[in-house]
Amino acid sequence: MTSAAVRQDGDVMAEINVTLFTDVLLVLVIVFMILASMAGPPGFQKELTGHIKPLPSHIDPTRVIDVMVTRAGAIYVDDFATTNSGLYVAIANAIAAHQAARLSTHIAIIADADSKYDTIIRILDAGRQAGVR
Repeated sequence: MTSAAVRQDGDVMAEINVTLFTDVLLVLVIVFMILASMAGPPGFQKELTGHIKPLPSHIDPTRVIDVMVTRAGAIYVDDFATTNSGLYVAIANAIAAHQAARLSTHIAIIADADSKYDTIIRILDAGRQAGVR
């Protein structure tokens, strides 16, 4: 008779209740989702603090490509005004001119805190398409 009781206990132990395990995993997923959303900044941040970091010492500040964006959305590439549609050509021309003169192709973006995000992203994309890392 004892062998039957042992067999019944073994049969009961062979079944696994997955419901509790699933509940615990779902709670952990929710906790990690909440923590992940609070850990990182929400999107592209371009807060200007008034303190501008100096360029690295190996880059001559007089030989960088300056791209300025005003509050009104006007864009200047090396002090020449350009439009959103002409931005890619203007940056490509500035990079080609700097490469021909054997100057640095470092791009410095100077933007007003109220300028649009998409303008900054277009400048970064134009530089990437022109071959600047």
